[in-house]
Amino acid sequence: EYRMGGLLKSWESYGGSDVRSAADVAHHWDEASLLYGMPIDGDVWKEDPLASSYPPSIAVKAAQLQDSEKAVRFLRRIREMVFVEKKNITRWEHLAQAALDTGLEVVQFKKDYDTKAKDLFEEDLEKAKERSVRGFPTIFFIDEEENQFKVYGSKPYEVYEQALLKLVPNAVAKPVPASYETVLHHYGSLTTKEFAVLNNKSEKEAETILAYLQQRNEAEKFDTKNGPLWRKATAKG
Repeated sequence: EYRMGGLLKSWESYGGSDVRSAADVAHHWDEASLLYGMPIDGDVWKEDPLASSYPPSIAVKAAQLQDSEKAVRFLRRIREMVFVEKKNITRWEHLAQAALDTGLEVVQFKKDYDTKAKDLFEEDLEKAKERSVRGFPTIFFIDEEENQFKVYGSKPYEVYEQALLKLVPNAVAKPVPASYETVLHHYGSLTTKEFAVLNNKSEKEAETILAYLQQRNEAEKFDTKNGPLWRKATAKG
């Protein structure tokens, strides 16, 4: 279950110590790209900076009103738009395109975005206050008896796995799709690091495999200054 935290209401009200304006974010994102090995391009903050994180957060709630699985894909899509494609996802045209890309009904999406989704987003903000969430990501693992374990910040996959196993010791991970082609088709898009983690490969090995899939027209490569995003190949003709 995804809840939105409302990191940036506006720059006037933002209280971050190391980031005080949109211009500061560009360098911060480029540093994060190197630290986490992900293709994050901070230049959006120089070219078309976001004034708030609230509009895309409300959009996620609108997507959830239609379909929870499509909402997850929608969240992934707008993340790609802002982190990789340098698109300002506070703009309606990008949110509408993301809805279309992920199979949402755009007219209903717009209606919910303007009405119900705003109330749901406010509920998420209240829930974050109740749970003393002060940074993102914050992930709560909660069992049927309401026992919980919290993981704060971006961590290696194994940290999240261990947190889950503390609450559900007998949990068994679902196997990833059998072939490399199927993995990419299943997820739609992956970074080199994501592909490596899913297939238990080094990033160098993953890069070689993905380049091979590209040669076979089974993968498409979207380059950024901080690394590529790989997508399943689209049908030609």
